[in-house]
Amino acid sequence: MQRFGRWFSLGCLLVVLSLGWMGWVMPVTAAESTEPIVNVVDEKLGSAYGQKIDLNNTNIAAFIEYRGLYPTLARKIIQYAPYQSVEDVLNIPGLSERQKEILQANFDNFTVTEVETALVEGGDRYNNGLYK
Repeated sequence: MQRFGRWFSLGCLLVVLSLGWMGWVMPVTAAESTEPIVNVVDEKLGSAYGQKIDLNNTNIAAFIEYRGLYPTLARKIIQYAPYQSVEDVLNIPGLSERQKEILQANFDNFTVTEVETALVEGGDRYNNGLYK
């Protein structure tokens, strides 16, 4: 009787395994996406943020390429952000006339977009951890 039980169990196991191998698999259905997935930072790079210094989101290192902005004015710009317009940087407290002239001369290099938390949280605007 024990021999019969073993053979019966083995037979049942083989039947179950063969059913799995024969293609009794549940069909997989997934909704097709019509739009590619783009994260918010990539989307922001496609806007004016990618071509100019965004006063609300750009890292302090981006100011290096503009004479007179790095490090003092860049620090002040980041400290007093966010801004509604480019001209709002002239309202930063404690600016000298020379600093205001430098800012006005660079208005064409600036833009203002909505604050994106992925770019500004955690103090990354001061030190994003990228070293040359």
